[in-house]
Amino acid sequence: MNRRHFGCALLSVILIGPAWATGESEAAAQAAAESWLKHVDAGDYAASWEQAAKLFKGVVTQEQWAQAAKGARAPLGKLVSRKVKSRQYTETLPGAPDGKYVVIQFDTVFDKKASAVETVTPMLDPDGAWRVSGYFIR
Repeated sequence: MNRRHFGCALLSVILIGPAWATGESEAAAQAAAESWLKHVDAGDYAASWEQAAKLFKGVVTQEQWAQAAKGARAPLGKLVSRKVKSRQYTETLPGAPDGKYVVIQFDTVFDKKASAVETVTPMLDPDGAWRVSGYFIR
């Protein structure tokens, strides 16, 4: 390999490497979000709190989370379908400490709400695992 080809190959690795790592992070975060949502969908708010990020647990108690989640989800009825609308890796979010986050939006259909958007935000916890740090439905 001559110098010119080596330089192009190295540049390709440098440019593609971070994008690949971000895609890998997004996929791992999405898997964590979907696992966490299964608990929420089942009404097992205690398990969803246990599986949440350290930041989440530091902001809301298990009892507060259960009450808020039940209040938000019960009126919507059972889950009918959920499809990823978007996912975006970021290291900054308003009102949150800097870190590694993936903001995932799902187009969701419930029995009593035909069109909802769920925003689930997993973050990379200090132990290296992706866990949900935020949840919002509109």
